[in-house]
Amino acid sequence: MNEAIVHAVEGFVSTPWVYVALFGIAMLDGFFPVVPSETLVITLGVFAAAQGDPALFWVIVVAALGAFAGDHVSYLIGRRSGARLTARLTEGSRTWRAYERVGLMLAERGGLVLVAARYIPGGRTAATLTTGATGFPRRLFTRYDAVAVVSWACYSAGLGYVGGAAFEETPLYGVALGLALAFTITLVHEGVRGLRARERPEGARGAARPATTDAQSEGDVQVAPPFKPAVSPRARGCGRVRPRWRR
Repeated sequence: MNEAIVHAVEGFVSTPWVYVALFGIAMLDGFFPVVPSETLVITLGVFAAAQGDPALFWVIVVAALGAFAGDHVSYLIGRRSGARLTARLTEGSRTWRAYERVGLMLAERGGLVLVAARYIPGGRTAATLTTGATGFPRRLFTRYDAVAVVSWACYSAGLGYVGGAAFEETPLYGVALGLALAFTITLVHEGVRGLRARERPEGARGAARPATTDAQSEGDVQVAPPFKPAVSPRARGCGRVRPRWRR
């Protein structure tokens, strides 16, 4: 059974259609996060190491391009209807917490959150929707997102390549190793982040919240919780006006 699965996958990854599928799944994952694009990139990285097909370089390029396109779709969705979407979230839910965390990171770190959110569970869509909903300038979004998608594609394909190099004769084991590495790294990252959050003083944790209250008193655009606007209407969509995010 396992051999039949491997042979079927080997046949598919040796065709050009694998790149079409990779682009489509990486794009869909940007605004429909149930699609497992990272799993596919890791799997293709395994076969790139084990049999040379598909080419690792093109796996990285196509995955990055698909993710780039999907992120921009998510950004536009957030731009047009982000407030309505986030207003439907249940306060305290896992999704709500992910969006709140990314919103606070965006206020503190600016566009760098697009890179960091790639490695937070549920963070990719939360980051792109949030940047759109808060009026983050599109030009800056494109620049930061380009860095984010390339780093993510290299990271995911690299994990798969390590797994494939370790288990050239049994690619399924290589896929399992690649996924295990990704899970372990994410788990360690979340653990360290949780420890650092507990060590921070209470005042530092809420530093971003008073700033958003001041912004609202100045007449900024109202966005439904957990998002808070961090840029004035003049800066909305304009790359020439410096936003309040740190670049």
